[in-house]
Formats: sequence, C-alpha cells, structure tokens
Amino acid sequence: MVIPESGNYINPLPLPLVKGGRDRVVDTTFYFLPSMSEILQGRQLAQAIREKVAKQIKKEKQPLGLAAILVGNNSASKLYVSLKEQAAKEVGMYFERFDLPARVSQKELIDVIEKLNARNDINGILVQFPLPNQNEDKVVRAIDPRKDIDGFHPINREGWSTEHPAIFPPVALATMELINASHQPLHGKQAVIIGNSELFAQPITVLLNKEGVDVQRFSPDESALASKTRTADIVIVAVGRADFLTRDMVKDGAIVIDIGTNKKEGKNVGDAAENVKGVAGFISPVPGGVGPLTVAYLLKNVVDASKMQKK
Repeated sequence: MVIPESGNYINPLPLPLVKGGRDRVVDTTFYFLPSMSEILQGRQLAQAIREKVAKQIKKEKQPLGLAAILVGNNSASKLYVSLKEQAAKEVGMYFERFDLPARVSQKELIDVIEKLNARNDINGILVQFPLPNQNEDKVVRAIDPRKDIDGFHPINREGWSTEHPAIFPPVALATMELINASHQPLHGKQAVIIGNSELFAQPITVLLNKEGVDVQRFSPDESALASKTRTADIVIVAVGRADFLTRDMVKDGAIVIDIGTNKKEGKNVGDAAENVKGVAGFISPVPGGVGPLTVAYLLKNVVDASKMQKK
C-alpha cells in the first residue's frame, strides 16, 4: 500500500456482516483525505484592531489627524489612498488628502511635508509610493520621524533593533500578527522571506528575531530556491508573481504568509498557488490576509505616533 506524503488518513468502520451473522470482514485499507490549511483570517484580526483604535481616539481631547500625499495619477495608488481614507474616517480619525501633479518638484513636495510636520492637528503623515520622478529617500527623510507612520525614516529604522521607541512598518506588524494567529511556538523555528527588497524584509526579520526565529532572505530568482524553502517552518513571500510559490516548495505544516498582489483571470490573487493549501498548516489568503491588517496597523501607528509626540 502506498501512503501519500501528506494528508489525513482514516480506517473506516467494519463492513456489514458476512453470511451467518457472526464473522465480520474488516476493511483495513487506509483512505486518503487531502489536508487543508487553516486560513489566517486577516479581516477579523484587522477589525479587532480598528475597534481598539476607535476607542482610543474617543478618549483623545481632539481627533487624531492623518495626512496622505498622493503624487500623480497612478490608479493603484489612488485606490490605496482611498481605502486608507475610508478606514481612517470609520475609526473617527481626521483625514486630509493632498493630490499633487506628477510634475511637482522635489522642493514643492518637501514644502508640503514640512508644513504638515509643524501642524499639531496632524499626527501621522504618509506619502503614497511609488513616486513618479521624485527622490523617495529624500522625501522619507523630510518627514518628522514621530509622524512617519510608514516607519521608514532612518531614525525609525535605527530604532527597530534597539530599545529606543520606533515606528515599525504596518506590513511588518501585519505579518507578525498573522504568524502569531497560528498559535504555534516560534522560538527555534526557521523562516524564509522571498522578496526583492531588503528594506521590506528587514523589519520583519527584526520582529521574528525577537521571537527567537532564525531568518533568511532570498531573491525570487535564487538558484535551487525550493530546496531552501522546503526546510522552513515559516515562508513569507512577496514577489508579485501569481502561482510563484508551489506545494513542492513548502514544508508540510509550515506557516505561509502571502503578501503578493496579482491579477489572474480577472481575480485578485497572491503569490502562493492554490495547491499550497494542501501542504501548509496555516496560510494567509489574498485578498483578506495581510492587506486589511496593514491598513489597521497604519491607523494604530497614528495612535502610537501621537503618544510619541506628547513626550
């Protein structure tokens, strides 16, 4: 008898009685039932965080304020800003949006940021990336680190690995929330991050290291990548390629966090193929996984930033 590599097995109850009524024939064959991953529901987790944020805002003497700067006419960026605006207003946060033309100069853009830095009614500033032509590094550095709710200012990045209070990127916090939602012990585990950006991987690595997890990052074009991911207890993938992560790349029972966003046959999908669900123990869905949680943590970062501004 060949037993499949993964799944659940059952030994059924005895078959009906044989002629005579006394001797029973027992079928000892094991039937294979494909296992399914537990889905890590980001929407439910995000709703709980947003409810806490709303309660905290009600306790404030004046509404907390979030400013978003959108440069150009990128349709995806417009959608993301609109979703953040809706979420902010739903928790009782004041939201102010600045739509600037793609040709806006670096100086003009930084002038807007500096004016927001000086305003007491604005507790968080986000600049929607990517920018058409402006220098993103200089733009990030222009934001007051205490209002940098995306968490990429050099002072915040330096604080990630120290005891100094720092703002972490919402996507990193969302990733950890989903991993913790698996309720699996993390200390001593192995994690792999697949992505092109070191800046994206760094805060996630720091948070996982704090939990005793050893982390490696690989490019999606790394040679023999499957041999490296198959030994990982946690796989985090963000490459922007539908069906990139397949079941042969995943260890049985692993936690898979899918941060990819792609279109496939008119539907939004992540980087993990559907068949990964037959191997992974836990997996975040797309949509409904990292996305909603990232927006929720963006709002929470505004609350946390406001506390830093009071010190």
